[in-house]
Amino acid sequence: MEKKRQYRPKSTRVQNHKYRKHQIWPWIVGLVVLAAVGAAIAYFTSVYFKTKNAVDKTYDPHTAVKTTGEFNGKKCFAVLLMGTDTGALDRTEKRGRTDTMILAVVNPAKKRYTLISIPRDTMAQMIDADSFQTEKINAAYELGGAKMSMDSVSKLINVPIKYYAVVNMGGIMKMIRYVGGINIRPTLSFEYGGYIFKKGKLTHMGGAGALAYSRMRYDDPRGDYGRQERQRQVITTLIKKAISVSSLSNLDSILTSVSSNVRTNLPFSALQQIATNYRGCAKTSSSDYLHGYNAMIDDASYQVQPTSELQRISDKVRTELGLEKETISNNETYQNERNIAHGFSFKSDKTQDYHIYDYTGDDDNWWRLFMRRWLVISLVIFWLRWLSEKSFWK
Repeated sequence: MEKKRQYRPKSTRVQNHKYRKHQIWPWIVGLVVLAAVGAAIAYFTSVYFKTKNAVDKTYDPHTAVKTTGEFNGKKCFAVLLMGTDTGALDRTEKRGRTDTMILAVVNPAKKRYTLISIPRDTMAQMIDADSFQTEKINAAYELGGAKMSMDSVSKLINVPIKYYAVVNMGGIMKMIRYVGGINIRPTLSFEYGGYIFKKGKLTHMGGAGALAYSRMRYDDPRGDYGRQERQRQVITTLIKKAISVSSLSNLDSILTSVSSNVRTNLPFSALQQIATNYRGCAKTSSSDYLHGYNAMIDDASYQVQPTSELQRISDKVRTELGLEKETISNNETYQNERNIAHGFSFKSDKTQDYHIYDYTGDDDNWWRLFMRRWLVISLVIFWLRWLSEKSFWK
């Protein structure tokens, strides 16, 4: 049976125009989307390389350490944060002392970081010095740079420290300025550097204001300990504000601006991993500090840390790093033992004289030193006797 053909009227010009119009629009939309994606890729690529270039300027290859696999979001780590007294308030020193020394410990298991302040006047051995030397801990950076600072703090509290970041005053001011300032409730009322601070009153601080707030020491009843608390307050507030700033366009500007004021041995790849894998740790923090005693060493004022306090902070940091506790034994514990034996008391409220005794690095140093010398002398005597028995010696 023959099938009937269905009648299909021919398309009109209007219908053909509509058909072509429907076909063209997807192409136009596709091209627009493609152009937008291309522009976005170009923009983010540009920002990425600008950011990388800025971070690369802060990198210190002289203290470089292996970072592969260290910042996977599961491992704990510590970074020594140092603030130098250069770069603002008319200070022109090239490498000054570190008035601020804070050990930042990041614990991803507990999703928090801990800030431990090391008082600037703490008596400590200068590790890697040419000879045995004790100074205020803030002199380590001036004498031996970041490496001596890390090694000296590491030995002081018996914790591993591989990473550091040092920023001068100018860098701190710029960082705070670029995040739009910070809001802080001052811990006490005072006036400093032309700024007035009222205790407990929420105050918006720009870079210069925050710097003035964190630098005042002599009008604080707690002295340097009060200043340390304000410094930790500024840092934690700055960190919270920084992670809330979502504008990527400002990131390269911020880093480019502060790159000349910051030095670190953390490469760009490590900072990327920290920002990505440890972001959740930035929301919660705790803080602590070494509680020392005033003492005079060679007519200079120092902070001397009791052995029990060094042990407390060591235990706390090692626990945060996931390490077992160890009994601390170093120059400072040795000096404490010798001074206590000669009448120094950590229970006294008076400023006492504190003496520095020779220290070789061993717990029972005098005995081991004696045995080493005895062994050397014995070997020399044996060698001379052996030579005297030879025919050519006669």
